[in-house]
Amino acid sequence: MYRFLLTPRWWGINVFVLLAIPFCVFMGSWQLSRFEDRIQDHRTASEQAAAAKTAAARPLAGLLPVDKRTSGRQATATGRYDSGRQLLVPDRELDGRRGFYVLTMLRTDGGRALPVVRGWLPGTAGAAKVPAPPTGEVTVTGALQASESPGSNGVSAAGGLPAGQTGAISSAALVNLVPYDVYDAWITLTKADGGMKAVPATAAQGTGLDLKAFQNLGYTGEWFVFAGFVVFMWFRLLRREAEFARDAELGIVPPETDANGESEARVEAEAEAKS
Repeated sequence: MYRFLLTPRWWGINVFVLLAIPFCVFMGSWQLSRFEDRIQDHRTASEQAAAAKTAAARPLAGLLPVDKRTSGRQATATGRYDSGRQLLVPDRELDGRRGFYVLTMLRTDGGRALPVVRGWLPGTAGAAKVPAPPTGEVTVTGALQASESPGSNGVSAAGGLPAGQTGAISSAALVNLVPYDVYDAWITLTKADGGMKAVPATAAQGTGLDLKAFQNLGYTGEWFVFAGFVVFMWFRLLRREAEFARDAELGIVPPETDANGESEARVEAEAEAKS
């Protein structure tokens, strides 16, 4: 009954099944490992954020470049605020309210400028509301952050902002707004000045349980479902072929039809009648 398994057609089916099942299991396991990695990154980022609040601040130079390990760490920098290069970052929420960040460039001894978020103010971005930065040489302390990219962490991708505003805090955006080099990093002050509200640090990109993490989990389920579907279809085809072979041995196979849809029995009957 199962001699059909030795036909070329079934050799092809069997080879496909033997390759498809391990492939689906491998891909499902890989997607699951990606999800577990994202969970671990999220846990590590949370632990680092908690430790950064109590850890002693370190000089900025020792924490660059910003990565998952240094993001959120307390950093210190010394320089002078460029009061003429104060920028507003609109459409930023804090405690459920819409407002804007006040971003001021800190000119350091190295010749470059460090973007410093001095605080947050509610309402529509307007220069008249912004307190002037401290004068003279200052030492600032705040959480180190990586350059933002549009569409991440609530950063607006909208362009065409008025003069004196920027949508993202990044060296790529700021280099076109200031006449000097800018660090590929920024800090948010631990204690805001001028009566503003301090902006909390955010976790590094790719360390949260975001949509991509749950997509990995969804893909895991899909690949294992595909593996089960391959097995199910193989057994379904096997059962149908075995039933057909058994019916053929018992002589109860339905008569096959020709291209015109007429049964062989009818064609033979008509041929006999004509003769």
